[in-house]
Amino acid sequence: MPTVLVTGGAGFIGSNFVRHLLATDPTVAVVNFDALTYAGNLANLADLAGHPRYTFIKGDVTDRDHVRAALQRGVTDIIHFAAESHVDRSIQDSGPFVRTNVIGTQILLDAAREFKVNKYVQVSTDEVYGSLGATGFFTEETPLHPNSPYSASKAGADLLVQAYQHTFGLPAVITRCSNNYGPYQFPEKLIPLFVTNLLNDIPVPVYGDGQQVRDWIHVLDHCRGVEAAWRNGRPGEVYNFGGRCEMPNLELTKLLIRLLGKPESLIRYVEDRLGHDRRYAIDCAKAERELGWAPQVSFDAGLAETIAWYQTNAAWVATIKNKDYMSYYEKQYGSKL
Repeated sequence: MPTVLVTGGAGFIGSNFVRHLLATDPTVAVVNFDALTYAGNLANLADLAGHPRYTFIKGDVTDRDHVRAALQRGVTDIIHFAAESHVDRSIQDSGPFVRTNVIGTQILLDAAREFKVNKYVQVSTDEVYGSLGATGFFTEETPLHPNSPYSASKAGADLLVQAYQHTFGLPAVITRCSNNYGPYQFPEKLIPLFVTNLLNDIPVPVYGDGQQVRDWIHVLDHCRGVEAAWRNGRPGEVYNFGGRCEMPNLELTKLLIRLLGKPESLIRYVEDRLGHDRRYAIDCAKAERELGWAPQVSFDAGLAETIAWYQTNAAWVATIKNKDYMSYYEKQYGSKL
């Protein structure tokens, strides 16, 4: 039976991946390794309590002893989701991003070599490519040009993975994905923040002119892609995943307002993010061709399901928002909204 170490498995994408893998493959065991920082939440996986093929270990990827102890649980594969991922926070303080995303990856790579894992999957982001103009798409051959401390830390981690694969023959693949949305997403990212604010008639902050374009993919489509890369990805290769759903942030904001029956007067334009990338768009033809993967969840259906999830899980949202920390946007703009 394969035993997969999923780092960051209590976070948004990681928890959805853990649940997906256990639900779809009865031959796989999962060890969830998570430090439970502000965005990690065991409530995301409360339904797996007592599951015979699921183990949770609290640990930090930057702690070599923690990582080695986890791998001694018979781990055969590593899928590395754990990361500091909020661009705005990286602008305020890049230190945690370098420690977790770069040093943590290096420690995992060393452990993967030591324990001779069958496959190592580095879950990265399209932001390592930088910003596109009005046309074109990111491919796996697009040069890396990160523009934020967050994306720079992820690019550094990706380069380490490629170096370990080339130098040591580590069976590693890298995945890069566009903007995710879906259930259990921490309300500092656009869709969950705006949905939870609008449900309570709280204004929503739109950066600059709101014309930054993002490609949106449902988290389960991303999880299926990561699984496909784990099972069938060729070592040394990069695979891009996207939803083929480009939309300016302002257009998405107005769509959420319409779906929730709220007035556009709740929009608040705020100072643009420093170094804000203008457009991301993914060409995922390679993943479709080599992995047999394709996005399955339409944006309309996925967004409706996501809104419904936040409406019916108000207690989860309240628990998150009642913790000692507030979302970045509330700290920055709460008094101005």
